[in-house]
Amino acid sequence: MNLSIGIVGLPNVGKSTLFNALTEKKVAAENYPFCTIDPSVGIVAVPDPRLKVLTELSHSAKTIPAVVEFVDIAGLVKGASEGAGLGNQFLSHIREVDAIAHVVRIFEDGDIAHVEEGEIDPLRDIGIINLELILADMQTVGKRLGSLERDVKRGDKAAVLEHEALAKVDAALAAGKLARETQLSEKEAQAVQSVHLITMKPMLYVLNRKAGGHNLDEMNDPRWHELTAFLDAKLDVRHQVLSKNWVAVDAAIEGELRDVSFDEKETLRREFGVLDDGIDALIKEAYSLLGLMSYFTTGRDETRAWTIKVGSTAPEAGATIHSDFREKFIRADVVSYEQLVEAGSFVKAREKGKVRTEGKEYVVQEGDVIEFKI
Repeated sequence: MNLSIGIVGLPNVGKSTLFNALTEKKVAAENYPFCTIDPSVGIVAVPDPRLKVLTELSHSAKTIPAVVEFVDIAGLVKGASEGAGLGNQFLSHIREVDAIAHVVRIFEDGDIAHVEEGEIDPLRDIGIINLELILADMQTVGKRLGSLERDVKRGDKAAVLEHEALAKVDAALAAGKLARETQLSEKEAQAVQSVHLITMKPMLYVLNRKAGGHNLDEMNDPRWHELTAFLDAKLDVRHQVLSKNWVAVDAAIEGELRDVSFDEKETLRREFGVLDDGIDALIKEAYSLLGLMSYFTTGRDETRAWTIKVGSTAPEAGATIHSDFREKFIRADVVSYEQLVEAGSFVKAREKGKVRTEGKEYVVQEGDVIEFKI
């Protein structure tokens, strides 16, 4: 499943540094036919310790993780919606991704210039980016409303519904809100999907720290408290399956440690005072942000995490392996990861009655281990 997250932010906030740190987790392209050779796109493995356990349990020859695609998008400046800087390129690229990782600088460092003069101000930076995205969406909505007028006058019900929904979105945008903050019914939300609004995309804020720098969180700075209060207020559980909508990272440290062995990396992290790199947390949250989850297949040949949308049925999940698994689906033998590990093998789990036979209506759960029958 090829879904992507665009890394956005102002210049010099650490977007490319973050992207480089993420690509330490990149995967072998041969296992993913949709992989790209574009240097600004990284196919990144989703950290999952369960894969190692299943690989050892099945004595698998190969282990293949789930992945997330990250896209390093050009920095945005004021006026991007009017074409300033690389504005047009930025907006065209961000329209192509499924979600947004919004990088925000939360450290002070006189050696690293900020595009805005004065002290570091995360809320100001977020406001600049969001405003440009809002202005771009207002242009899109305005054009679409105009094109709907004729069909609305004819009484076309679908056009009327879309027009009413977009009018609500337009009012929200004019008030400085993101499109996804608009109060829409389920039908209205579906009606505006075809417009592909940027601010309707789910967003994860990535707060970039710097080891040895003046980090706002460590300084207990009022700007930190203002920032987290703002972010907490923006968390919309209707559109996201996240416990929070931000993660803190130290992108520079992880970039420097890319080629260091695991043991050395942990030692250096302790020396830098950065015990948690935040990168793994970012990847996991990005996976959730896209509404994705994993189920497993395991055997002698390989143990693999398969990516599906939350709420997928067994035939839909099987289709990620091969279309025949949906079209010729008969049943699925399912056991939870925990029960399989406790039993020690699929055969023993079956003997203990832990393997269930599920039909076409079964909704796959996170961590299911499945054998499909066709």
